[in-house]
Amino acid sequence: METAEEKYKIIEEMISRDDNLLNITRLCEIAEVSRSGFYNWKNNCNKRQQKEQRDKNDFELILKAYQYRGYDKGARSIHMHLLHMGVRMNIKKIRRLMKKYGLFCKIRKANPYRRMAKAIKTNNIAPNVVNRDFIQEPRIVILTDITYLFYGKEKRKAYLSVMKDAFTNEILSYVVSESLEIDFVLMTVKQLFEKHGATIKTNKTICHSDQGIHYTSIDFQKLLKDKGLRQSMSRRGNCWDNAPQESFFGHMKDEIDISRCNTFNDLKAVIDDYIDYYNNERYQWDLAKLSPSEYYQYWLSDIYPIDIKK
Repeated sequence: METAEEKYKIIEEMISRDDNLLNITRLCEIAEVSRSGFYNWKNNCNKRQQKEQRDKNDFELILKAYQYRGYDKGARSIHMHLLHMGVRMNIKKIRRLMKKYGLFCKIRKANPYRRMAKAIKTNNIAPNVVNRDFIQEPRIVILTDITYLFYGKEKRKAYLSVMKDAFTNEILSYVVSESLEIDFVLMTVKQLFEKHGATIKTNKTICHSDQGIHYTSIDFQKLLKDKGLRQSMSRRGNCWDNAPQESFFGHMKDEIDISRCNTFNDLKAVIDDYIDYYNNERYQWDLAKLSPSEYYQYWLSDIYPIDIKK
């Protein structure tokens, strides 16, 4: 059924025709709308045009934020990106304009590869020291996990090992590998200390993982001990015990397209770009609308980087 506005448009079109024999009153009766309503709609034509132009201008800003660096974004991410552009726009308005102009963000699907490596029975399982208490302070709880990456038309397989600060959500270190050998997980720990060693708190910082074979290995546990990291593990088969890390992998796979990567180097370039974007320009609602790196600096300095007076 047509809306009143649609009926008004039809009436206006009818009266503009040379062969029209019906007056406005009769056309309004046929359309079941009031004559005064039609005239009120007609007199507000300029206001509607102005509103339409404002919507188009605002949508151009929304589209610019949505397409930034090639990663799709939802309404909240667009809102936060606009704030960093110095533009304040209500989320309801962003959602209305996205719907009006047919702009949609992908809905995350369940990850069929959530558990990347089956745990083996071993006596090297560490207790769940974190116990889902992820939000403490920076560099206290560091989450780690591995995910599969299937790329190219032939669905080649690669692996990504990541270490993430549970407080700031920063990706502190990561290694992309063509092999599941233990070495690339050890490299992730070594890279953590190369980049952030000065901020790691010896005998206080916790490295939390699942019970996968890499994390129960003697080499991995010895490396953590040598670096002064405490070890914590999720309960067997319980993904919620490492949920923030799982969430990162889920969002990353929704936002990147590795199907066009023909070589391992192509894949690595995509991952490098995404993690740079994620750490520095992927703003998060629960991080005071800042990126992970911004949030860490905000925590250190207590200086909010966005001019809220704009």
